[in-house]
Parts: sequence; C-alpha cells; structure tokens
Amino acid sequence: MSYRTHLTVLEQSAALYSSSPAFKLPRVSAIDKTVVEEWVSVSYEQFLLDVERSARHWARTLFAHGLPSRSIVGLWLGGTTYLDVLHVYGIARAGYIPQLFSLRLPSPDVVYELLHRAGAQALVFDPAFASIVVNCPIPAELAVDIRSIDVSDAVLPPLWVPSNGDEIVMIYHTSGSTSGSPKLVPCTADWVNATVQKAAHVTRPRSSERQDVTVWIGSMSHIGQTFMLMGFLQHGSCTVQPTQLPFSSVELLDMIRRCGLNRLNQFASFLGTHLRNARSNPALLAALKSLDELLYTGLPLAAEEEAWAYANGILIKNCFGSTEVGAMMLSVGGRGKDAAHLHVIEGTAYEFRPVTPSTERDAEASKSETGYADANQRLLELVILSHSGDCPHPSLRDPDGHYHTGDLFLEVAPGRYVSRGRDDDWIKSATALRCDTKAIEENVLATCADIVAACIVVGNGRPSPALFVEPKGDLDAEKLKRDIIRRTRHFHARRYVHERIVSAAFVVVVPAGTLPRTATKGNIRRKAVEEKFRDELDRIYATC
Repeated sequence: MSYRTHLTVLEQSAALYSSSPAFKLPRVSAIDKTVVEEWVSVSYEQFLLDVERSARHWARTLFAHGLPSRSIVGLWLGGTTYLDVLHVYGIARAGYIPQLFSLRLPSPDVVYELLHRAGAQALVFDPAFASIVVNCPIPAELAVDIRSIDVSDAVLPPLWVPSNGDEIVMIYHTSGSTSGSPKLVPCTADWVNATVQKAAHVTRPRSSERQDVTVWIGSMSHIGQTFMLMGFLQHGSCTVQPTQLPFSSVELLDMIRRCGLNRLNQFASFLGTHLRNARSNPALLAALKSLDELLYTGLPLAAEEEAWAYANGILIKNCFGSTEVGAMMLSVGGRGKDAAHLHVIEGTAYEFRPVTPSTERDAEASKSETGYADANQRLLELVILSHSGDCPHPSLRDPDGHYHTGDLFLEVAPGRYVSRGRDDDWIKSATALRCDTKAIEENVLATCADIVAACIVVGNGRPSPALFVEPKGDLDAEKLKRDIIRRTRHFHARRYVHERIVSAAFVVVVPAGTLPRTATKGNIRRKAVEEKFRDELDRIYATC
C-alpha cells in the first residue's frame, strides 16, 4: 500500500500548482501592529523550498545531538504563523516524528512529563518560552527563523514514506486533561492516510473557476489546522495567515476584499462574533453572504445565531470532529430545511449505537410533539470501528477494540443526524433517568443573555439538576438567581420533574472565570465543576 502524508501532499501540490499562492502573510505597519500594509504571497514552489530549507537546518542540528532518524522531537509552538508551519513540516521532512504542544499548555513540567511519556529525545521551543525552558531533561533548541540561516552545506535527507500502517507519523495531545495532564494522541500512517482523504473531501472546491482562499482556523499544534491545511493543499488553495486568532471582523473584511477570501473556517465561538457584528454592519453582512462557505467546528453554534445565519442567506456548514479522529461528520449545508443535519464523511466505517436499550412500544409511547421518540429512547452514540482508517491509535480505543466517541445523536432521517452533545452532557438522576443538560444551558443563555456570561448544569446522581452561572458584570447574586428562575420557568414547566430547575436554591452564582475550562477551546468541564463544588452541592441537596 502507498501511504499518503502531509509531506507527500505538499510535494505533489508543489508540482501541480507551483506558481499559485499557497499562503498570504500579513506585513504589518511598524507604527500600528493592527494595520496590515500588504498581504504577501508565498507560492507553492517557495513553500516547498522553505520546508526543505527547514529540514536541512533541523537535520543538521538534531544530528549534532546524536538523534537518529524517526526519533520523536517535541515542538512547543504557537502554531499560528507561516514560520511555525515550516518548523512542523521541516522537522517531519528531516525524518523525525513531531510531538506537538501549543502555547496553551504553559507549564514546562507538564511538557517535560509528556515528552518523557512519548519517548521524545529533543525539544524545539518558541522564543516566548526562552525564560522558562530550564533544566530540560533533553536537548532543547530555539525555534529560530530558519529563512535567514545558511544551510548550503546541510544535507536534505530523503523523503520518508511509511511502509507500515502502524508506524507513527506525528503525535498530538487531547485538548482536555485527565489527572492533570493531556493524553498522548499518536497518529499512525493508516490514520494519516485516511485523514488526507477525509481532508480532501471536506475542503473540495465549490467552484472550478477560481482558486479557493481560506484562513487559519487554529494552531498548527492542534489537529484542526493541520487537517484543514492537508485538505486545502491538495486542491491548490491559498491559506491566509491572520494577524491574530481570533481576528476581528474588520480584518475579516480586509481578507475578503484584498486577499479574495471566499471560504471562512472558524471555531463556532469566533464565527458567532462575526454573525453578531453583521447584525449592525450591512457591509459585513453582505460580505458574509458572498462567501461560498462558512465552516465552523469545535463546538455547536448558538441556536439563535445559527437560525439568524440561515434566515439571512449565509451558507454556514458544521464540521463535527475531534482531536482523536479528525473530521467525522459534515452538515448537509445549503439553504434547505435539512441544511443543519449531519451525515458521516464518505470512506469511513462508523456505527451509531443506542445508548440504552429500547423497545418499539417504549419508543412509540414516548413520542414528543415533534413526532420523534424521546431522547431517552433514541439517543445514539457514534462509534469508530476498528477497521475504519481513522480509528485512533489502539492506546485510545475501548476494550472492544473500537473507539467510543461519547458523542450522542438523534437520527432525524435515514443517515441524517442531529448532535445532542457528549455523553457527559447527559447526566443521570438519582433514579437513573437521563437529563439533557445542554438543552437547559441553551435555554438559560437564550433567555438570560444580558445577565449570564456562562453557565453549566451539573447534578449527576442527584435528585435533580443544579445550575452554575458566571454573571455579566457586578450583579446582586440573589436577584440574579430569581431572575433566571423567572425567565426560564416556562421552559422547565414542560419538562419531566427530574429535569427541572424551579428553585433559586439550585442556582449557584460564581465569579467570572471560576468554572474550570478546557485549555484549547475554553469549554466548561462539567465533571470538573462537580468535583470542585462537591461540598457545596452536598449542602444544597441536603437542605432542599
């Protein structure tokens, strides 16, 4: 079997699209760093040459430390610049296995622990960490600008291509922590090969008349940007490097006007900002409507923002994925009634397994006014089968050999699904009845947007759920609790008794930034909240 990697993709694309721009980089004003004086193009041919220059530098540098080919090398980088791409691709092109860390993991102790766990033999670090990378147990090198280094006497190693599907190509880490540390996510040749194919599908051009122009979605130290870049390179597309992530709506307009950006890829929270700004900015609204696609990922788009986008003719599309698997599902897209429905990406081998057993009689008896069976009977977990090319490394799989994502769905039409959050978005009451926390949270954020900045519902194993909120501004906590109960009363009146929050005693107000969050996307961690506030929850349920 011939295995494709990000490096084989680059070589093929550089031959096919040599003179086309692969990147557009911002040249900012020396006086005002927020002003882009010019967007500078880097051709596919130049990108390949720069990667090979990087490979020569790192092959020479790491060989001097005695590192043999296929050694694991940690890269602790911001991942948001062209230079970062050159380091990531260059170290791989030099014959090494990159282990990627982002600046969002700021503790050197955790990084050193993960390097040791992976068996890494060197570390390349961003200049931002020059003052804290001390006592590193392995050789550490600064991620210098290799474009200004003389490599004329350095040898370019031959391109390494996997010969076995189990060989490790790169190593990422989960975006959340377990026992205070992320898990290793080794990416095998089988996985990368399948990911190249999926990425080509997700990023395929909407028109053959022009070159697609897109933008950085996140850090190269995480799978999202790596995945998207692998896809867009295959189609000869151009990727714009913004001045920062997230970028402003003003900069987005500039990229559309001066760079020809026609496909926007963003995490949902960032896209939501542009959608909200477009409500009062006709020029921004017109620009968003002109785009061929606005693809979001990472977490759901707020229901109100999603509805507004569809109502205003904006072509949004949801890409459902994870670090461990990459992209798994895409929404139908377009402007039809099924635009938001998800379907699996072709070429994969997945199953949707019922979370709890149900009978036809039970399902019929619990049908809601929508005509669909109640979520307690129809919830399906997405499972990645072991023979699917994108099934994660065996170390991440479940005892049955498959990968259970923990992501739950309702099948609303044959092969069409609606996400109902992760398994930990559904808590079980003391009587083992399920409670949809996501629905409660969405209702609070929709009805209390002016007073609630963030919220989370907890209460697993308790008689009923409890709500934790971070307020907007300096508000009286007791009045805030009463206002939330009053505004959400109608919503809870239609729910099962075990799903309701109808007393202010079950609303806990905490200062902004108190609730534990994931490092990468800032999602509030439900289980961590339950653990952190366990004593307070015990008191609440004991007295109510």
